[in-house]
Amino acid sequence: MTSPVIVLVEDDPALRTLTTRALQENGYVVRPCGTAPEMWLAMEAGPVDLVLLDIMLPGTSGIDLCRALRRDSEVPIIFISAKGSETDRVIGLELGADDYLAKPFGTRELIARVRAVLRRGGAESRRAERGQGIVRFDGFALNLPRRELTSPGGAVIDLTGAEFDLLVALTDHAQRVIARERLIELSRTRMGDSSDRSVDVLVSRVRRKLSSAGKDAPIITVRGIGYMFNTEVTRL
Repeated sequence: MTSPVIVLVEDDPALRTLTTRALQENGYVVRPCGTAPEMWLAMEAGPVDLVLLDIMLPGTSGIDLCRALRRDSEVPIIFISAKGSETDRVIGLELGADDYLAKPFGTRELIARVRAVLRRGGAESRRAERGQGIVRFDGFALNLPRRELTSPGGAVIDLTGAEFDLLVALTDHAQRVIARERLIELSRTRMGDSSDRSVDVLVSRVRRKLSSAGKDAPIITVRGIGYMFNTEVTRL
């Protein structure tokens, strides 16, 4: 399994160097940047698992970069900023950031937050098998970069963000029982009510949409534990 790739966007050279070193010492591949143009070049250099994004940047701000990223990407984003007020944190999260880290921060807190966000997004569990980002099962094609599910007949099946994330989690654990608590953890950023009941409702909706395409949904309920995606999954 290759190491997760992090794009670090920080205009302070000293802090950029220290943060890069801390991440590298903890096993991450880092593409450090100081400006918006450098960030876009880093994003184009290959797959990215997480963006650490400073809000106060010269030229295009981190807020604007977050908006631009969210228009066509679900890459996890952690804002880093000297602005640590509750209002700033809320604005960052409402724009689509996954977490907010106020300066000054220590290495332990940085690494803990990075690991937590990557774990929620499932990036660490999928990197070894990502390839082109196409997951196939029973004639369906799950396109991870486009966040799109195609039926065996070629029709696009409309999924909400929560439904898509749940299906990805199930395919990542194909033919293994996955507990409700784990599904809650993997889908937490998309679910308004993180409870056993909300997971059950979500599974029911995904089952119904898969079945509507003419196939029995391969999601088995394991009573008292959780669910199992009971079919072969291949990745391209």
